[in-house]
Amino acid sequence: MNDTIEFCGEMVDLRPSGAMFWPTAEMLVVSDLHLGKSERIARRGGTLLPPYETTETLTRLSDEIYATRAKTVLCLGDSFDDRMAAHSLDESHLATLQKLQAGRRWLWIEGNHDPGPLGLGGTTLSEHFQSTLTFRHIAKPQCESGEISGHYHPKAYIKSASRRCFLVDQRRMILPAFGAYTGGLNWTTPELRGLFSDTATAYLTGRRILAVPMPRIIATDA
Repeated sequence: MNDTIEFCGEMVDLRPSGAMFWPTAEMLVVSDLHLGKSERIARRGGTLLPPYETTETLTRLSDEIYATRAKTVLCLGDSFDDRMAAHSLDESHLATLQKLQAGRRWLWIEGNHDPGPLGLGGTTLSEHFQSTLTFRHIAKPQCESGEISGHYHPKAYIKSASRRCFLVDQRRMILPAFGAYTGGLNWTTPELRGLFSDTATAYLTGRRILAVPMPRIIATDA
């Protein structure tokens, strides 16, 4: 079940998948797909992982696009695990991307893993401004009201369990990572917790969205 909230004058849907849908703009927003992560890890001599994460991530993305009937898709950066991973997608994944992009506005925000245009359709931007909202990959310490970003892969840790989460206060929102093989950063990590006011809320993903206050106390263990 979605959770519809007002954020900086706009009504947005926080979806259990970790995607955000902006009905007024008919825009679906996802962050940190990290497509090609298993290929990148293997290429660099790391642990061999089953190469299914790209298929799983694109399948989930496709489900969200068709469920929301989004006319615009905005990917908030680190859509690919690195630039070479973007050029190593197999034909089936390229075909899926082309199908998803067909007839839609598609915006790639540059991330630290995938800077610059990658030649995979759509439009590549460093930031995107629309209505009251600003979309970028990494949150600015001193941001304008309405900032939406990704990068940190926030996770809430409650009673020894963890769930990916949206983090939201009066000025900014950080989306969870959407990619299948992505890790996460503890929501009380000083680097992350310090970006938000004491009244911030975490919206935990899962079968349904669960809203809980973001802890004020900085945890000493991850």
